[in-house]
Amino acid sequence: MEILYLYSTITKIIFMPWNPELYDQYKDVRYKPFYDLAALIKPENNIKAIDLGCGTGEQTSILAEKLTGSTFLGIDSSAEMLEKSKKFENDNLHFKLQSIEETAQSHQKWDLVFSNAALQWADDHETLFPKIIGLLSQNGQLALQMPVQKENILNQILTEMADEEPYASQLNHFNRDSPVLSMDDYAQILFDNGIQDIEIFQKVYPIIADDHEALYAFISGTALLPYLERLEGEKKENFISGFKSRIAERFTKYPAIYAFKRILMYGRKK
Repeated sequence: MEILYLYSTITKIIFMPWNPELYDQYKDVRYKPFYDLAALIKPENNIKAIDLGCGTGEQTSILAEKLTGSTFLGIDSSAEMLEKSKKFENDNLHFKLQSIEETAQSHQKWDLVFSNAALQWADDHETLFPKIIGLLSQNGQLALQMPVQKENILNQILTEMADEEPYASQLNHFNRDSPVLSMDDYAQILFDNGIQDIEIFQKVYPIIADDHEALYAFISGTALLPYLERLEGEKKENFISGFKSRIAERFTKYPAIYAFKRILMYGRKK
């Protein structure tokens, strides 16, 4: 089992929507599942591929190099992230500002639909996934990975806290319910929509943190963002302080292991 170590190196974080610098501070932590997902793809050259939620584009670039001669499009809804993708563009690799939901409505067909740690931000997977599968050409490959947010401790702490006062009122009762389904549900969706050679599994990517600040910093660049965007000034500071305190209460022994769970899935379109 590979153990990923997470150290607290940030004393103050400036929050903004999808800060690529903050996100990339934990590149080693986030890249292991990417490589595991990429390893599921059967090597084929000269294909047409799309990366849903490509972020900074670096992973898309790595995947494009692996599949020689292939044409790749990376889409993302974050202009901040895509600003970093420009350095990876070439004749066979392009990026576009577009949401996953908009892309799913497209009539374009792809030989590979890839998405690493992005679909958890899109709602209603029962409706969305058949549309994503519909983007595949015949015999096209599907490779997707998402955090299992409802089973991850930091997400649980965040959800519980946002439901309590005074935070619930300050957030106008916003609390994002993760759309990630069970492995049984995804197996059924893939099967019902013509996917064969199905592989679906959950894997723990252990993170070792030397204090609660490190755990806070890890989630602050992703799941925490939509909550902080709704708060200002003292209310935001109190929410941050309260969240850190609850993390410290939950993780009392350091170094601490955070068993971060992800679901990976692969298949081919009939």
